[in-house]
Amino acid sequence: MRVHPSELYFYHSSAQSNDKQTKAYAKSLTKFVNEIDVINEPITATKWNEILGMLELRPKDLLNRSHPDYQNQIAGKDWDDEGWINILVKFPHLISSPIAIYKNKAVFCKTPTDILKLD
Repeated sequence: MRVHPSELYFYHSSAQSNDKQTKAYAKSLTKFVNEIDVINEPITATKWNEILGMLELRPKDLLNRSHPDYQNQIAGKDWDDEGWINILVKFPHLISSPIAIYKNKAVFCKTPTDILKLD
């Protein structure tokens, strides 16, 4: 993924209230924060594959497994790799934490201070 060297890409779900603090830390790293709300700006399967490759995570690792939609529609079923990617595309509100990409490094921000690993 080509990114501007001084721009931080902040992928988050507007449905998550805890992302505000992480975003504040992002703005402490650089004044150029490109905020992408994955609910209002759908991410393609190709882009999800790129992001997951940078994170070195599986799609399932990004999801909030306690969310009712996960429990009702995803849990207990056998999904292949493409199926998991399609879940991210179709259910972006299930992403449990924001993702930050800066200077060709990516981090899944389980806590707000995780974003500081990018500096």
